[in-house]
Amino acid sequence: MTTQQIPVVVLAGFLGAGKTTLLNHLLRSARGTRIGVMVNDFGDIGIDAMTVAGQVGSTVSLGNGCLCCAVDASELDEYLEVLTRPEVRLDVIVIEASGLAEPQELVRMVLASDNERIVYGGLVEVVDAAEFAATRDRRPETDRHLAAADLVVLNKADRVAPDALRTVRDTVAGLAPRAAVIEAAHGRIDPELLFDRVVPEDEIAGQMSIEDILYGSGDDEHAHPHAAYETVSLATATPLHPRRLMAFLDSRPEGLYRIKGFVDLGAADPANRYAVHAVGRFLRFYPEPWPAGEERLTQLVLIGSGVDAAALRKELSGCELEGAQDVPDEHSMWGVLRYVQQADEEPGEVRAE
Repeated sequence: MTTQQIPVVVLAGFLGAGKTTLLNHLLRSARGTRIGVMVNDFGDIGIDAMTVAGQVGSTVSLGNGCLCCAVDASELDEYLEVLTRPEVRLDVIVIEASGLAEPQELVRMVLASDNERIVYGGLVEVVDAAEFAATRDRRPETDRHLAAADLVVLNKADRVAPDALRTVRDTVAGLAPRAAVIEAAHGRIDPELLFDRVVPEDEIAGQMSIEDILYGSGDDEHAHPHAAYETVSLATATPLHPRRLMAFLDSRPEGLYRIKGFVDLGAADPANRYAVHAVGRFLRFYPEPWPAGEERLTQLVLIGSGVDAAALRKELSGCELEGAQDVPDEHSMWGVLRYVQQADEEPGEVRAE
C-alpha cells in the first residue's frame, strides 16, 4: 500500500441509544489519533469539547487534532474528499448517522465512493439495552439494521438486570448473526475495536492516559470500564497456504470483528507480502513488495467478542505450509486475488458476503 487508506466507520442507532456518548468517548480517548467526525443530519446534536452553532456544511476543529463536519448525506463524498486530503492527516473517519437514518444507505455510499484514500471500517450499531424491546416496537426497521451490522454495542448495560441483559443479548445475536456483540456502559468501548490508536512519542503503549484517569471513573465504571473483547495474535516465519487461508477467512466465526496485519504466501507469490484488512464480512488484500532486508513473517491480529481464542490459533496454525511436499498449486491464489481491488473495479465490489 503506497498510500495508507483511512478507515471510514459508520456509527448508527436509534435516538437515545448513546451514539453521541460513544463518539465523545472515542474523541476523549484519541490521545494522538486524529479522528474526522461527519455528523449526518446534524440538528441539535452536541459534541463535547466544542460548541457548534453552524449549519450543515460547517467544519470545526476540536483542538485535539480531530475535526467535526456537519453534512447532509448528499454531501458525503464531497466531505470525504476534504477530510482525506494528505495535509489533514486524519487516521480514521467516523460518520455518525442520524437516529432516523438508514445506515445501509450510508454504508453503500462509502463502499461506492471512488475515493482511493478510504476503506470501509464497518457498521457499528448502538443499541439501548434498557429500551431494546420498546425500540423494536417503535422502529420495526431495527431488526433490518442489526442484520447489516458488523459490530453491535449493547449500551447502558449497567441499567439492565443480568438475566434481562442475557435475554437482550441473545435476541440481538440472533438478529445480527454476523456481528460481534459487546456490552458497554456510558458508550465506553475500547477504540482499538474500531481503529488502530496512534501512540504519541512520549507515551508508552498501553499506559493509562490523563483522559483515562479523568473519564475512567464514575457509576459502575469498575464493573464496565470497557466493553469486553478478545485479541488473538499470530506471528510465524512459516508461509501460509493461500487456499487454506481463504477457507479460514471465508468461514471465520461469528463475533470475529477485525483482522489486520501482513501475510506471507511463500512461493505462491514470493515477491509480495499481503496486507490484510477485514471488518465484519468485508475483506480486502493489498499486495506490496517485501521491504528490503525485512524478515519475512506473517503477522496477524484478530479482534472479536465471544470467540474461542484457542480454536482460532489452531485454525491459523493449520494454514501454515507443512514442508516441501505442501506446495500451493497454480490456482491456489485465485481466492486471495478475488479480494485485491483491480484498477477497473468499483471499490464496493471487493466485499465478502
